Amino acid sequence: MDTLPSLSQVIKDHGLLGDKKLSKRLGQNFLLDPSITDRIAKAAGVLTGFHVIEIGPGPGGLTRSLLKAGADHVYAVERDRNCVAALQPLLEASQGRLTLVQADALKVVPQTLTPSPLKIIANLPYNVGTQLLLNWLKNLAGLHSLTLMFQREVALRIVAPPGSGDYGRLSILCQYLCEAERLFDLSPQSFTPPPKVFSSVVHLHPKVLSDEAKSLVPYLEKVTMGAFGQRRKMIRKSLKPLFGEEKLEEVLALINVPPQERPENLTLDHYRQLAKFYSQLS
Repeated sequence: MDTLPSLSQVIKDHGLLGDKKLSKRLGQNFLLDPSITDRIAKAAGVLTGFHVIEIGPGPGGLTRSLLKAGADHVYAVERDRNCVAALQPLLEASQGRLTLVQADALKVVPQTLTPSPLKIIANLPYNVGTQLLLNWLKNLAGLHSLTLMFQREVALRIVAPPGSGDYGRLSILCQYLCEAERLFDLSPQSFTPPPKVFSSVVHLHPKVLSDEAKSLVPYLEKVTMGAFGQRRKMIRKSLKPLFGEEKLEEVLALINVPPQERPENLTLDHYRQLAKFYSQLS
């Protein structure tokens, strides 16, 4: 791969930033500095013995780092046909360790691309990053870890503790299903073109949950949606439509939550218990 053209040259040769409206719509902000892409690949841990799924490879900066770091095979999912064309030289240089998948990542189920063990490592497009994560959380089978770049405000929500302004539904779902850690931030100047916001790399490692714990996820989704749909309301008001007034008062008393408490002040275990009680009502 040492003979490949520079990433800047790849972008220029294939006009990857020629259509600014398309680039914005696809959320394309490319990482060209190999020291940064190498750092992301390293943050994902040992790659030897793993298949890696990358979303939105663009000109292939992170893809090169993943291959260099020893991934058994990289499956790069790219929607933009111009980027797919730009990646052809890297495909040829990969010695059979790279597969290009031209598709909308929102419609791709990772487990259908490759057998486990697999890791997802990606600089996610800002406009679909949160939805992609929510999709993957619904099926973590075979996923060893996810190392993902988000805009920083999303990363803060993923790892937020109870009582903070960033704590909400995304925090609870991620932390119920995974061990989540925000690793490092990147300034807008790290990207081409530079976005208007800082970015953060987050590492998520799926927890080993019992069948009972897994069965609570749909109820946890409904409870958190109700609780944070109007987050300034007291919990007795926001969850009343789900439980009914009398039952909710009983449940809150059992889990030692004052009825006037705000949703952002309840812990992950409070929400787990609420989901369990709600499952018994359904």
